[in-house]
Amino acid sequence: MAPNHEPKTLIPSPSSSSSSSSFSSSPPHPPFNGLLRPLISFLVRLQSEALATLGPKNFDPKLYVDLPSKPTSPPPNPRSRGSPDPRRRDPGPCSWMFLDEYFDEAGSDLAYVEPVDFVPEPEGFLPNVENPRVRDWALKVHSLWKDLSRRVADEVRERPERHTLLPLPSPVIVPGSRFREVYYWDSYWIVRGLLVSKMYDTAKGIVNNLISLIETYGHVLNGARTYYSNRSQPPLLSSMVYDIYMRTQDLEFVKKAFPSLLKEHSFWVSDVHKAMWNKPRPESATIDEQSASKLSTASQKENFFRQLASGAESGWDFSSRWMSNSSDLTTLATTSIIPVDLNTFIYKMELDISVFAKLVGDNSTSEKFLKASKERRAAIRSIFWNSSMKQWLDYWLISKNNCEEVYNWQADYHNHNVFASNFIPLWVKAYDSAEEVLESLQRSGLIQEVGITTSLSNTGQQWDFPNGWAPLQHLIVEGLAYSGSKEAKSVAEDIAIRWIRTNYAAYRITGAMHEKYDVTECGKPGGGGEYKPQTGFGWSNGVVLAFLEAFGWPHDKEIDC
Repeated sequence: MAPNHEPKTLIPSPSSSSSSSSFSSSPPHPPFNGLLRPLISFLVRLQSEALATLGPKNFDPKLYVDLPSKPTSPPPNPRSRGSPDPRRRDPGPCSWMFLDEYFDEAGSDLAYVEPVDFVPEPEGFLPNVENPRVRDWALKVHSLWKDLSRRVADEVRERPERHTLLPLPSPVIVPGSRFREVYYWDSYWIVRGLLVSKMYDTAKGIVNNLISLIETYGHVLNGARTYYSNRSQPPLLSSMVYDIYMRTQDLEFVKKAFPSLLKEHSFWVSDVHKAMWNKPRPESATIDEQSASKLSTASQKENFFRQLASGAESGWDFSSRWMSNSSDLTTLATTSIIPVDLNTFIYKMELDISVFAKLVGDNSTSEKFLKASKERRAAIRSIFWNSSMKQWLDYWLISKNNCEEVYNWQADYHNHNVFASNFIPLWVKAYDSAEEVLESLQRSGLIQEVGITTSLSNTGQQWDFPNGWAPLQHLIVEGLAYSGSKEAKSVAEDIAIRWIRTNYAAYRITGAMHEKYDVTECGKPGGGGEYKPQTGFGWSNGVVLAFLEAFGWPHDKEIDC
């Protein structure tokens, strides 16, 4: 199965080695051990100095680790006693003079590039969206791909020691705002939207970029920055390849991706993914250090940093889902949890690889992965399914009360709290009865005024109530819509309509698409977490376009809330 760090073996992998899939931070690839680490170390130190100088109000630590050093100035050496001190050099209340002398602006090592396959209104674009207001808005959302398109500057490849950004072979679509680089699981819903926009070349380029990360670093990184090298994100690359193939029938594209998909699967189910990371996340080092300050010992802090990195790898950074005490972030236990969604994604990966292997003529590998997928599906049923709640529940490998390891499966070690992740296996039809899962969803409390909330606990964490996230809406709605149940399809459409309306309302009010939304109130962006709400926004754009393609919008259907 897939737990979060060194769990007990639950499912055999197709190579007959043990597979124990959880979110777990991984060690940096060897290239990061020398050349690039001095810059990261210096920027983390600079981040800390800037916080001390500027204060915490509106402070974003990620800004400082995204700064490229200027080619006209020697890169600062953090090991040198004489390296510049931003506090000493700055005569005023902040260190801008120092930054201007030694660094270019964050994001300046990405250049705008217009996608080669973008047209203002693609032929055959959303034929079932008849309402003129909705169609006009959909075209504006489509046009955001052009705004979010970038290419990595040549300087990044030529002088990597000056950048935390990583070189990539193809143009990229960034999520937006502070997220200036490619992110792994965001890319799936960006690809889904690009397919609606008929931008097949751009979608293939995104996949090629992720493949390049696998070939260089052994796995798809959380994001295309050196400081993300210690972790991945939910593995959806095979789903990107599958969806692109289903639109284009490009077999050569599948053949190119296939070896890399095998490598990624190996990463997730082998011991390679069971390494330790016990330091603050560079992009959030000041936040992590402050959070850890209440812990008394070095070992407690190291464990906490490990849980933070693994929580970030899950995509749910952060949520009461990973905490033994929902009001205390330091009780994160991510690596001791076997998560429903990760194992769902790996099951989907195994199904996809089986299909691809057959397409490329490798029948032996196809059979092997089909067998592995059947075993994982059975384990998803036996480990996660709770017959009384009719939901799939995360499984804790330790007791929440005494932190003892669980050696034998016990229903008591399910997390009985309700999260949207409890329904993600709908996406892969891992149920016996779609109707009983639908009934459970309808009585769960997750379906709110304008979408599905992430949890029922209002903790202030961004992956909790009242936030709704585009990926979770899409996974559950698509699972319901294609379940074969008319009632489930009707509920799916209702949820999609609510989600489209809140996205539209927020766009009318703010002129932007948002990273997340408060699902208790139409048109209200989400909040909480460790950074300000962001706009752009890649996966929100993609899900709105995918929903409009799937369900259309009749001429007489009202769009306002």
